[in-house]
Amino acid sequence: MMKALLAGVALNVVLGGAAFADITIGVAGPMTGQYATFGEQLRIGAEQAVKDINAAGGVNGKMLKLSVGDDACDPKQAVAVANQFASQGVPFVAGHFCSGSSIPASQVYSEEGIVEISPASTNPDYTDKRPSDGIYRVCGRDDQQGEVAGAYIAETYKDQNVAVLDDKSAYGKGLAEQTAKAMEANGKKPTLTESYSAGEKDYTALVSKLKQADIKLVYIGGYHTEAGLIARQMKEQGVAAKIMSGDAIVTDEYWAITGDAGEGTLMTFSPDPRKNPTAAPVVKEIEASGKTAEGYVLYTYAAIQAWADAAKKAGGTEYEDVVKALDADTFPTVIGDLKFDDKGDVTLPGYVIYEWKNGKYDYIQTAAAQ
Repeated sequence: MMKALLAGVALNVVLGGAAFADITIGVAGPMTGQYATFGEQLRIGAEQAVKDINAAGGVNGKMLKLSVGDDACDPKQAVAVANQFASQGVPFVAGHFCSGSSIPASQVYSEEGIVEISPASTNPDYTDKRPSDGIYRVCGRDDQQGEVAGAYIAETYKDQNVAVLDDKSAYGKGLAEQTAKAMEANGKKPTLTESYSAGEKDYTALVSKLKQADIKLVYIGGYHTEAGLIARQMKEQGVAAKIMSGDAIVTDEYWAITGDAGEGTLMTFSPDPRKNPTAAPVVKEIEASGKTAEGYVLYTYAAIQAWADAAKKAGGTEYEDVVKALDADTFPTVIGDLKFDDKGDVTLPGYVIYEWKNGKYDYIQTAAAQ
């Protein structure tokens, strides 16, 4: 039986003896470990959203409090974090980052009557196989991302050798598979497909295979840490192939790892929400505090915006009422007007292709939503 959500409401005594109920919500991601840069993006977005919502009067007159969960992109730790949130009585979690964390955690949230909106988990199974109707995401999907990347590769590298690599994770493997599938649908087969182990430092053997196969484009389904090392080691071995990857290299840390070896790297990501005029005040405040609004910062902010607006429309944080509002309404956010479909996915514009140049990235090609 779904538990009551009132357990998460903490009473605070304020001056004058009056009391009001705070609402504790969660944000979860890799706050430590090799992908901590993305956890920090989620934290920055969540903290700013809570600050701004509270400054505007909170949710139904109640202030939001933020509980931060560190899953380190580990599935077992993600389940532990989800259970911790359940024990705190939170009605909502913005998270997780890694699909391999969001998918098992969503089972706990569904059982406990907690709404989960992921800012960043792109594996199709997250929503295609969601265990309840309270599971959503505000980002795109790997099959959308793969279609854009695969079509681009098939057209641009039609007569050249292409390798598709993955790091064996739910995210990386899924993205690589979807990209290869789209390539083949457009008449282009990968010359080489390989998996590598995340967390290693030496990929010279893999790079040697790329060199021997005369690869001209290396598509990497994985995260920025390993992609950056592969890029650097390719340059060291004289492999002139271009690298292409997905949204998990949307961080300045990628360039910090690669240096000049990252020049020309391509990646797919949604249209940069920092270019959205409605996001300008939020971006300005975040940057004024010495932080960055890159990557998934604004997606996390938008996830909390959507839930908060749904709770206002529902008149409270009761699970069924909030889910009903999320399913029925459109929510103005810093990343655009969000409308969820019957799977919990958003109907926002899809992916564009970016290129890294001189330590920065910007569009090279736009694409319609897939």
